[in-house]
Amino acid sequence: MDVLPAVVAVVKAAGERLLKRYDVDARPGDFGEIVREIDANDEAILEVVKEPLLRTRPGSRWAEDELAGGPLPEGEWWVVDTAEGNINHIHGMGEWSVTATLVRDNVPVLAVVHVPLTGETYTAVRGGGAHLDGVPLRVSAKSELKAALVGTGQAKPGEKEEDLRRMGSSVTAMLLDALVVRVSVPATMQLIHVAAGRMDVFWQFSDVRSGLLPGALLVAEAGGMVTDTRGEPWTLASKDFLASAPGLHARAVTVLSEQV
Repeated sequence: MDVLPAVVAVVKAAGERLLKRYDVDARPGDFGEIVREIDANDEAILEVVKEPLLRTRPGSRWAEDELAGGPLPEGEWWVVDTAEGNINHIHGMGEWSVTATLVRDNVPVLAVVHVPLTGETYTAVRGGGAHLDGVPLRVSAKSELKAALVGTGQAKPGEKEEDLRRMGSSVTAMLLDALVVRVSVPATMQLIHVAAGRMDVFWQFSDVRSGLLPGALLVAEAGGMVTDTRGEPWTLASKDFLASAPGLHARAVTVLSEQV
């Protein structure tokens, strides 16, 4: 897609601003301070990404609530996480990024994920493959879950109790089947590993689109399978999510579909 270089430039510029706000010694003291610092990051990055991205696709619209889920109205929408992994950033931890996904009629068609601490930029265009700094990505070739590195995590604070209990039982089930289970946030920082073949499976009992869309396109374009936990095609109307190397997908579905 011809707008990809412009989108990469905008997301990288946002990442540089977020990097300047990063303090490895940051330790927020209470919930109120956490909320204030998260909001401050979002506001600082929003002002450098929103208008430039909208200009790249005249007529496109902006999905305002980054924690929202479900389908969008028809047309082109930008789904952006100004600080994916914001909670890590404000605590001086390293797993955070800036992401932007262009969604057309509820299908992701372009995604950019920039990781400022490493300088890495992951890109995907529907039908055009997934890349890390211009080098093609390919998912894992593993075929045994007992050899797999798998992961999940919360989509946001305040999830429903039934979803958290389902997540907990799925972790236990995967601990019995997989080699190693990773539970962390944010989703995108695990999904880039699946797309790159470093991790093998990621699942989440959530529909928060900003955390799933960029990774979903990256994994799919890197040759992976993206479905719900029952193996049905994933869409923005799906209530849960599974991204997997092809050779592990059937077994992952079997394990996860039992956690209902």
